[in-house]
Parts: sequence; C-alpha cells; structure tokens
Amino acid sequence: MTPLDLDFVRAQFPAFAEPSLQGQAFFENAGGSHACRQVIDRLGEYYRRLKVQPYYPYPASTEAGAWMDASHERLAAYLGVTAGELHFGPSTSQNSYVLAQAFRGLLRPGDEIVVTDQDHEANSGVWRRLEAEGVVVREWRVDPASGALDPAALDPLLGERTRLVVFPQCSNIVAQINPVAQITAKVRAAGALSLVDGVSYAPHGLPDLRQLGADIYLFSLYKTYGPHQGLMVLERGLLERLANQGHFFNAALPRKRLTPAGPDHAQVAAAQGIADYFDALDIHHHPGLPAGGRAQRVRSLLHQAEQPLLARLLEGLGRLRGLRILGPADAAQRAATVAVLPLGQSPAALVPALAQRGILAAAGHFYALRLLQAMGLDPQQGVLRLSFVHYNSARDIERLLTALDEVLAA
Repeated sequence: MTPLDLDFVRAQFPAFAEPSLQGQAFFENAGGSHACRQVIDRLGEYYRRLKVQPYYPYPASTEAGAWMDASHERLAAYLGVTAGELHFGPSTSQNSYVLAQAFRGLLRPGDEIVVTDQDHEANSGVWRRLEAEGVVVREWRVDPASGALDPAALDPLLGERTRLVVFPQCSNIVAQINPVAQITAKVRAAGALSLVDGVSYAPHGLPDLRQLGADIYLFSLYKTYGPHQGLMVLERGLLERLANQGHFFNAALPRKRLTPAGPDHAQVAAAQGIADYFDALDIHHHPGLPAGGRAQRVRSLLHQAEQPLLARLLEGLGRLRGLRILGPADAAQRAATVAVLPLGQSPAALVPALAQRGILAAAGHFYALRLLQAMGLDPQQGVLRLSFVHYNSARDIERLLTALDEVLAA
C-alpha cells in the first residue's frame, strides 16, 4: 500500500495556500470540493486565450474544440467507458431534469418507474412528476431505523411494466454504499434500465462504470475537484432511443441531444484538469508504472487515504455524548460523509459555533427530505453534515472532534 503524500496533494489545490482560508478545516466537501490547480489553470487559460466559438478552422477555435474533446476522452478513460458516452451539463440536477423529459417519449401510461426515498431530490422528484402523465411510480423504501436500502425489498417492485429503476450509489446523508452491480444485474434481468446517482460516491474515487453495470450514471464535477458541471454517462444506443432535447437541427449530434442550452465551452474544456490531477497523483506515487492501470491505482490511493480517517471520525463521534450518528458505524460500509443529529441542540446552531473554531461544516436537509421523513426526523431541523475527502488530514479530524466536543458541551 502506497501512503498518500498529503503535502504533494495539498500543493495541487490553491485553496490550501489561500490566506483567507488558513487555520480552517473544510468539512463540507459533499456540497462542493476545492478545485485542483490543473482545472483552475485550464479555465483561466481558456478564458485568456481560447474564448471563441470552438471547432472552426482557425487556430484558437480549433484548439478550443480539441480541449473539449480531450475532456470527454480523458474522463471517459478514468470511468472505463467511451468518450461518446459522456454528456456535460450545468449540474446533476439539470441533467436529471433533461433526462426525465427525454424519457417521456419511451414511456406509456401504465409503465412503471421505481424510485427510492433515500435519494437526493434531484434523482427522485423529476421521475415522480411523470405520474401526472400516467406513469406508475413505485417507491423502494429505506429501513426507517438505519436509512439503508435492502436489495431484497426491490424484488416485489419489479414487474413486466417496469421500465426504469433509479437509486443512489450512496446517500448524501446516511452514506451507506449500495451494492450497485448486484442491483443493476437484478434490474437488467427484469428487462428494465437502471439509473445510478453517483454524486455522493464519485468524490471518493471515480468508479469503473463497466463493473457497475448501470445504464445511466450521474455525478457532479464540482464535487470531484473540477468546474461547476454535471456529468452524465449513458450508452449511445440508449441515447438514440431518447427524445432529442436540443435544437431540432442538432438531433444527429450526440453531444447536443441532452444539452438544450448547449455546452459551457470553457468549463467543459477545463474539466480535463481533473484527469491532469489524477495523472499527477499516480505519477508521483507510482513512478515508472504504465498508464494502463492508472484509474484503479488512483481509486485505491484515495480509498486508502480516506478509510483510516473515516474510521477515526466514526470512533470519535461515537464517544461524544448527545449525538446520534446516521448510517453505518463501520467505515468499510460507507463513504466519508457523516451526518449527525445533536440531541437537545439545533444542527444549524452548531455551524457558526464550529466555524468560530475553524471547522467549516453545514446543516440542513441537503435535498434529502424524503429520507429524513422516512427515518422519523424533521427535515426543517435537518442534520449536521461532516464530509471530507482525501486532501483532509488526520489533524483536521482531531480538530473537528475537539471542536464538536466543545460546542456540544456549551
């Protein structure tokens, strides 16, 4: 196991050298990560040098288009798919909305869609709205005590009219990692399509999508060290079955079928900076190894860096009085997003108290109202959410535990 060189990692993120952020530990990564310098540099260079309409036959335009193409190709390599399967949009919420509109042409009254009450509303509400057009929406419900989804509970929801099953790789509240490959195989056997929301999972290592077996996979680049874009991955054959959401004269252009407003050229072009960063991580930690195994090595590097910190955080939180931890107590079963419910105090009141101690966190329902309601919790009160990624340190974790102990005792 190669240990993560945290000094090298933090040198790749300008936020850690920003004077206004010194002395603070960032624990709201689930809402949006720091951007790596490779993305920032590319975005700045694009605006300085390449801010023209791309794909025309003059140098700046040709290079601008080449940068956009490279983002598709290089991120596809990290995800184990082809460049033609990637579709950029302004956010995962927007991508989900457009996708639901595109599906309307495939669905008939009486067709069924399975959604969960574990999801972020972006991956649930857009499909529930199709009930108004005669689509039957079935809900795969969490266990109210744990917030977990039981794969066996999906079985009675699948039938001959099931067309789509929508679920998260992990929740942005309970963070338990769902067995995606097992679920997608079950969905495929029932003759339906699967859509997986990977927003809360992808920051901890971009998955090999071929192994997951999802027909559609969504996540947010601004939570994976990149620009404010959502990325949607779906196979070309499925894309061609969906109704065109772009201008009618662009219907034959795959990249424009699901982007009604057209692509944000600069942000798409800068997105390859995420791949630049991952490349740099691998080269620094595994010098001399071939690029072929890079995606898996980076995946493992991030996972191995986060797991001990997550285990320590869960252990430390478990020792604090007056605090309920949502989701698994075992670090191996969850992502590094930990929601807690303080007993006797408002989660929102803890946020400024923690900020005074240099801990940047957040409170709320985080668009998972249905999950909190299913668990018997008040969405208006919400939870305190503590989320970190590989650039957080063991010292950050200890500072967080100390600060939280102090504010709970106040």
